[in-house]
Amino acid sequence: MSYLIGWILFAVYVGGIWKFLSGYRRTNFNSGLPGRITLALLWPVLLVSNKSYRRNFQKALKGR
Repeated sequence: MSYLIGWILFAVYVGGIWKFLSGYRRTNFNSGLPGRITLALLWPVLLVSNKSYRRNFQKALKGR
C-alpha cells in the first residue's frame, strides 16, 4: 500500500513539473533554462510558500 502512495505522489510531482514547463511561457518569470528547471523542480515548496509563484503557477497551468 505504501508503494502505491509513493508512486501516486511521484506521478503528481512529475505531472506538476510537466504542466508547469508546458505553460512556462505564460508566466512572468525569466526564460533562462537554469531558472526554469529550478522553479519546476521546487514547485511543491514554492506553491505552498510563495504567493507570487502560486499566481504564476496558475497562469502556467490554466493559461490565465
